[in-house]
Amino acid sequence: MTISALDTKTALLVIDLQKGIVGLPTAHPIAGVVANAVKLLEAFRRRSLPVVMINADGGAPGRTEQARPRVEMAAGWTELVPELDRQPGDHAVTKRTWGAFTNTDLEHYLKEAGATQVVIAGVATGIGVESTARHAYELGFNVALAVDAMTDLSAEAHDRSVRLIFPRLGETGTSQEIVDSLLGSSPT
Repeated sequence: MTISALDTKTALLVIDLQKGIVGLPTAHPIAGVVANAVKLLEAFRRRSLPVVMINADGGAPGRTEQARPRVEMAAGWTELVPELDRQPGDHAVTKRTWGAFTNTDLEHYLKEAGATQVVIAGVATGIGVESTARHAYELGFNVALAVDAMTDLSAEAHDRSVRLIFPRLGETGTSQEIVDSLLGSSPT
C-alpha cells in the first residue's frame, strides 16, 4: 500500500458516512473510520481542495439473486454524521445506486472543479466505495483509496476489495499517508 503522488487538483469523496449506515455492524470499528475521514476532510479543506459529501437515499431497482436487507429508514437516516462537520463549500451528492456517479452531478462537478484525481473514503468498501472507485477510474480520474477510512459490513468483502480490486483501480494508502502527501505538496 502506497500513494506515489497526489495530483495538484485532487478531490475528496466521502461516501455514506451517515446516521442510518454508521449504526450498522461493520467489520472495523466505525469510530476509527470516521476519525480518519475527518483527518482527510481537515487536510483537504486546509488546502481549499474540493470535498464531496455523498449520502445514500434508496437503492437501484431490479431483481437480484441475493435478497436485499430490509433496513428501516428512520428519521435522519440519510443525514451525515456530525463529526464530518459539513461546510458551506462542500459539495453534496445524494445517490440512489451503489456508485456516486450514476444519475448525479458528481462527474460534472469534479470536471468543473478541475479535479484529475479523487481520494475515496467511506462505507461500504465493497459496495459504495468500490462502485464509485470503478466509475472514477473508467472516467479517467486517478484514484487513491484511504483504506483505514473505510469499512464494510463484511470483513471478507472489505479485504477482497482492498487486496484484489483497488490495486487495479488506483493506489491505496492510509489516511495519514494521504495527508502527508497532500500537505507536503505545493498549494493550488
